[in-house]
Amino acid sequence: MSSSQVMSQALRARIMSADEAAALVKPGDNVGMSGFTGSGYPKAVPLALARRIEAAHARGEPFRIGVWTGASTAPELDGALAKANGIDLRLPYQSDPTTRQRINSGSIEYIDLHLSHVAQFVWFGFLGHLDIAVIECSGILPDGRLIPSTSIGNNKTWLDQADRVIIEVNSWMNPALLGMHDVYYGTRLPPHRKPIPIIAPGDRIGETTYRCDPDKIIAVVETHAPDRNTTFAAPDDVSRAIAGHILEFFAHEVKQGRLPRNLLPLQSGVGNVANAVMAGLDDGPFPHLTAYTEVLQDGMLNLIRSGRMDLASATALSLSSDAALEFNREIEFLRDRIVLRPQEISNHPEVIRRLGVIAMNGLIEADIYGNVNSTHVRGSSIMNGIGGSGDFARNAYLSIFMTPSTAKGGTISSIVPMVTHVDHTEHDVQILVTEHGLADLRGLSPKQRARTIIEKAAHAKFRPALSDYFERACRDATGKHTPHLLDEAFNVVPPG
Repeated sequence: MSSSQVMSQALRARIMSADEAAALVKPGDNVGMSGFTGSGYPKAVPLALARRIEAAHARGEPFRIGVWTGASTAPELDGALAKANGIDLRLPYQSDPTTRQRINSGSIEYIDLHLSHVAQFVWFGFLGHLDIAVIECSGILPDGRLIPSTSIGNNKTWLDQADRVIIEVNSWMNPALLGMHDVYYGTRLPPHRKPIPIIAPGDRIGETTYRCDPDKIIAVVETHAPDRNTTFAAPDDVSRAIAGHILEFFAHEVKQGRLPRNLLPLQSGVGNVANAVMAGLDDGPFPHLTAYTEVLQDGMLNLIRSGRMDLASATALSLSSDAALEFNREIEFLRDRIVLRPQEISNHPEVIRRLGVIAMNGLIEADIYGNVNSTHVRGSSIMNGIGGSGDFARNAYLSIFMTPSTAKGGTISSIVPMVTHVDHTEHDVQILVTEHGLADLRGLSPKQRARTIIEKAAHAKFRPALSDYFERACRDATGKHTPHLLDEAFNVVPPG
């Protein structure tokens, strides 16, 4: 394998195997790993580290580490280390089935954080000491600067804060990525903070590469492997109906003068519903769209390629295999239209509010008053985490949550009397959308919200039970402002 993407002679001298690099990680270390939604994660060192941990356990020696990332990663990282029982603490977000099982069984401690908080919490010292960083890059320049890969996430902070650094240089990544990134080094700690100088989604305020003290880099490992490809199903009738309601709402807001014709910068969570919305926008009447989001996925990439979207700012890619190939083929065109930033900037509340972002995110369940649970099943079992949805929902110009109206083959209502876990309070949720309709909650009192959600968003077969609960709560609850019958509020009532 060619080592041409390691252009620093000093750092070429530190090239070693993944097994040799993994031997430099110590039991009990907190390890900052690159990776965000399956892009830009280290491909070789975590697997080698998992093998080392398994061997240590076979000898009866304890070996577990703290794993800090940008967001979710891949089976070669989260999956391998969790299978080896090598993770003591995980933060701030995960989506791996083995990791999830171990978190819910109690064998992994998990800290679910707003993604904009992670870097500053590390700088504040709230999370303890970061011992080592393992960061994927697409190259190392002759002067030692590091070319980022397909995600930035928290990598800048890991490189700054870690005592020791291992760099994976992935030659599968296109060298033309150089110039797409915007790594901002202007953040300060209180009381010396200054405004983030972004006034438009495409503003570049930083550098195209990472800085790292070369004396901290203890190993360079060469790899050649693609990212974990995200699989997206084609939009179905439900996702197309949800997208249709949102697009109709956008058109109404433009007509009312509350949105410009090109809308406002878009943020969208990952998933098939989000891609359906993007597909609808590609066929819609809104020109010169922009995005200020966390993740750029297939639908948004298609908007850029078609000319419907002028530019997108994110912290990571999350592409299907076909879209990843298209991205590489068209990278010279895309490099001027995509900006990848650290996640404390892509998710920064001040910037989100200033730009007037339109936030669109998914959920597990919502209640009749508009509280949203996006992380837990039946109140106690974590699914993935809050991710960046809270960063955007609380600060967006429009905060939209979207979901199919039922789950588990139509046997469970996504609209319930009271959510079993609250991630987004009613104060941060403006719009709820299902395939049945769009509930606009702006300017409504709690009881008005309840009637609107039941009428507009709930599935027809669950509507009578929800209405019955609400009317009895209005009659019998002690308080009449947000009436609840607490002895039955957590029961998801089946159809009669």
